[in-house]
Amino acid sequence: MELNSSVAAVVTGGASGLGEATVRALAAKGVKVAIFDMNEQKGEAVAKDVGGVFCKCNVTSEEDVDAAFAKARAAHGQERILVNCAGTGNAIKTASRDKQTGEIKHFPLDAFNMIIQINLVGTFRCIAKSAAGMLTLDPLPDGDRGAIVNTASVAAEDGQIGQAAYSASKGGVVGMTLPIARDLSNDGIRVNTILPGIFNTPLLAAAPEAVKAALGAQVPHPKRLGNPEEYAQLALTMITNGYFNGEDVRLDGAIRMAPR
Repeated sequence: MELNSSVAAVVTGGASGLGEATVRALAAKGVKVAIFDMNEQKGEAVAKDVGGVFCKCNVTSEEDVDAAFAKARAAHGQERILVNCAGTGNAIKTASRDKQTGEIKHFPLDAFNMIIQINLVGTFRCIAKSAAGMLTLDPLPDGDRGAIVNTASVAAEDGQIGQAAYSASKGGVVGMTLPIARDLSNDGIRVNTILPGIFNTPLLAAAPEAVKAALGAQVPHPKRLGNPEEYAQLALTMITNGYFNGEDVRLDGAIRMAPR
């Protein structure tokens, strides 16, 4: 798929981090970009910066997602590109004993479900609705009607202590990539997923520099945190390379996460 001003894109979680880098990379190619995010102030600022449109959206809400797609398509037309970056995480042990009091606790199911709803169900909701819209488009000369890029995590394969919910949600994104790519293959819509390692995103913004340096030192090569622009570069490759389909690709400097 060639990236130019005739192409529209939607990026969920596009107001910051990996999503913002992807928004800016697509816009630099002339693509008309809609940002789906909960952060209205940051989302509007990024949209103004790149000449895009901001759509306030909670991906766990059917109503929000429908309204966001309607607003994006009214502004730019039917999107050919969807990049799913909206997501969050928590760190809670499945069951644990308080060292001081001896009290035994377990992972609250509502907290587990919240992560699944945002990271997994929210991703699928946006995929299904975007793909349905892409089906209305004529194929491009290369046969593509659209391209979808999802964001999982290396935690899908080597989750750490406390990451049961997060790893389950991201493992689900990995697991559904190939069947969705197969579902949509006859209609020329490609689907791929990136599994980022430790990236320098707003999730780490409050961490001391010494902590960031220690995390970066765990990476075999290069010994640093990933840059959001490197994620965006791979996302654009997945979009523009017509033979890239049904793949789950780690982007992690060869790190394999330790238990903690």
